[in-house]
Amino acid sequence: MSKRTATEFQSASTSTEHEPKKIPRNTSGPQPQRTPDDEMGEYEDGWEDEYESDEEVVDGTAREGEDDMDVDDQVLPPIEESEEQPPAPDTFIPGVHKLGKDEILEPDDSVYVMRHSMNVNWPCLSFDILRDNLGDFRQRFPATTYIVTGSQADVAKNNEISVYKMSSLQKTQKENDSDSDDDDDDDDTLDEDPILEYRSIPHLGGVNRIRAQPLPTSQPLPPASHPYYVASWSEIGKVHIWDVRPLIEALDVPGYIPDKSRTHQPTFTINSHGRAEGFAMDWASSGESNPTALRLLTGDVQSRIYLTTTTPSGFNALSQPFLSHTSSVEDLQWSPSEATVFASCSADQSVQIWDVRSKGRKSVAGIEKAHESDVNVISWNRGTSYLLLSGGDEGGIKVWDLRNVKKKGSTAADPAPVAAFRWHKAPITSIEWHPTEDSIFAASGADDQVTLWDLAVEQDDEATGGMMDDSPVDQTQNVPPQLLFVHQGQRDVKEVHWHPQIPGAVISTALDGFNVFKTISV
Repeated sequence: MSKRTATEFQSASTSTEHEPKKIPRNTSGPQPQRTPDDEMGEYEDGWEDEYESDEEVVDGTAREGEDDMDVDDQVLPPIEESEEQPPAPDTFIPGVHKLGKDEILEPDDSVYVMRHSMNVNWPCLSFDILRDNLGDFRQRFPATTYIVTGSQADVAKNNEISVYKMSSLQKTQKENDSDSDDDDDDDDTLDEDPILEYRSIPHLGGVNRIRAQPLPTSQPLPPASHPYYVASWSEIGKVHIWDVRPLIEALDVPGYIPDKSRTHQPTFTINSHGRAEGFAMDWASSGESNPTALRLLTGDVQSRIYLTTTTPSGFNALSQPFLSHTSSVEDLQWSPSEATVFASCSADQSVQIWDVRSKGRKSVAGIEKAHESDVNVISWNRGTSYLLLSGGDEGGIKVWDLRNVKKKGSTAADPAPVAAFRWHKAPITSIEWHPTEDSIFAASGADDQVTLWDLAVEQDDEATGGMMDDSPVDQTQNVPPQLLFVHQGQRDVKEVHWHPQIPGAVISTALDGFNVFKTISV
């Protein structure tokens, strides 16, 4: 796997303008045929009695016997009437089409409900969406969202953890918008640019991954006096836990000054990994009854996984690692239904299932050859808890039914995935189930694509089976029916997340900044 390090980001320009681009592309139609200057104006007006030129004067009576329609046939139409309309834009399909010289992709705003791009001071390898007090299932515009990020600066000491407030996220204005929504106050400021505000704290070393503690759904953000923890995986081998609640308050309350003793120093640092770098990390809470009892898993490049828990006196890093992988641990996910169970994936091509109660800190089940190469990312379905997604370095996406996974010690073969896709042409860098729709997920790849999928969509056999052999080739026949949407235009996309409080909204981070968008497909 091509690891995600700080050096690959150092050439990014923070001032580069970026416009996210969608699958339609511009195509140039044939140029209109224009009449040469010496042929223009042979007849100034076919119905005039006289015509005068520089060479001769023609008496109108000389043409009395001629057919007026013959004269009219020679009158050239206005230029604008002779121009041919350019062809409709083609649909650009990655892997099928290639851009020609001087061709660029242009977004089709008719398929976006919202689409914004924002640059930040330094590229961010990872981010997480923070819960806010603005309500769940909100649909009105302009929208506001809060995220926490970690930078990939030019040198280790210049890195930061930042809390961003993205506000004035307007609904996408379309050319054919009707006037029926004129009375909607949400549309009064469609032309305003989004507003990006932030508060930062210093962080030594680039941030490989950052994750915020889970907060109960349908409950408000804790008051400013209570902590809101995020954990950062530093490239120097440390996992720090920070309290970012004062930074959120500083963005919302004018004049509020965070206490630096609370924000600028980690609340806790996990030193269990020594100096080994890592990427894998996931939080879990002990449930609605005790949401402050937290558990944090961290995995490193030396195949070790450590568990850190909370006690009434603070955080406690357990010293004994979980060991079953033989290579770098790439991602970790707690089970949404069983508090003691988690899953991991690794560069050893496997997906492992663990139970923290098991003796010996060994996995209890697994898929030994889940992908042909490194397994980069996994996501556990929150609604259908036996479904697990995985994304590999070869660009493949697989859906697993964990009820079929073999237990350790079994001689049975690895189960087959219930679904598999090879749309992406480069390593999968992020994957995530929709927070409320069990069949929908998002993925991103190093091929500069963010894709949205729906497993509930099935192939229409009647539509595809009725095509005759001599029929024109359908350019979309290689597109999986489950592929709902392809969002393009970002360079080297690293992570994608669904917004848990704005249905259908997606945020992605890449070398050239953040995209925030919502499509008509979800």
